[in-house]
Amino acid sequence: MAKPKNTQLAMDAGAAPANYEELFQLRGAPYDGAMTRFPEARREEFLNTIARAGLVPGALVADVPAGGGYLAKYLPQGCTWLGHEPCASFGHGATGQDVDLLPLPWADAGVDAALSIAGVHHLDDKMPLFTELARVVRPGGRLVLADVHEASAVSRFLDGWVDRHNSTGHVGSYLGDHTLDELRRGGWEILSAERVPFHWRFANLDDLGEFAHRLFDLRTSTPEETARTVAAELGVDPQPDGVGMRWELFMVAATPMEPRR
Repeated sequence: MAKPKNTQLAMDAGAAPANYEELFQLRGAPYDGAMTRFPEARREEFLNTIARAGLVPGALVADVPAGGGYLAKYLPQGCTWLGHEPCASFGHGATGQDVDLLPLPWADAGVDAALSIAGVHHLDDKMPLFTELARVVRPGGRLVLADVHEASAVSRFLDGWVDRHNSTGHVGSYLGDHTLDELRRGGWEILSAERVPFHWRFANLDDLGEFAHRLFDLRTSTPEETARTVAAELGVDPQPDGVGMRWELFMVAATPMEPRR
C-alpha cells in the first residue's frame, strides 16, 4: 500500500500513520511539550540506558531516534551527543528537517556507541535500522536498545488506554526474544538483555496525569482519568519527593560482531 503523501489529510480521512516519521510529524509537538514541562520525569529511564553503554570521556554517542534531544544532558562529562531525529515537529531539540530515518548520517565505524530509547516499537521492520547501526558503530563499541517488551504491562497500557484515546491510535511492534535473533542477523553480538523496571517521577498525581496526557497526545480522556488508569494498570508508588509511575523497558546491550575470517 502506498503511504499517504500528506499525513494530516490521511488522518482526516481516517487512515493511521504509516511509519515513525508520519506518526511523529503529528505527535512530536505534544510529546516535546510534555518533556519540556517535566524535564526530569524520565531521568531514571535515561540513566538506566546510559549505564549499559560503557561510555568513557571523549565517546561519540549516537542517539537514534533522538526526539527532542532529551538524552543529551544525562551523558557523562566529556561525551559528545550526536542526535538523529527525522521529525522536526519535536521542536527545540530536534535534529531533523522532516527527513527519512535511514540511512543514518554517520560514516562507517564513525561513533563509539549508539543508544535507542523507546522509538523502535513504532517500526514494524527493525532490521534496516539494526544493520545501519552496526555499520556506524566502531568495532568494540556498543549499542543499547531500550524499548517496550511485548509481554509487559506497559505494552498493554499503550495498546489499550493510549490506543483508545490518543490522536493516532497505538499498536506497537514490541521487543522480545525474537529481537535478539534480529539483532544477531543484523551484525550484533548480544552482551545482556533484561527487563528493567523503574519510575517516571512527579511531584504529585496531577503532574503525572498532565505529563501522560501530553506525552501520548490523549484527546478523548482527561489528565485525571489518565492518572487513575495509570494507577490501576501500571501502579504508582510514593517517593520521598512525590510519586513514581511504574514503567519498564527491555534493555539490550550489544557489540558489533567480529568479521569472519
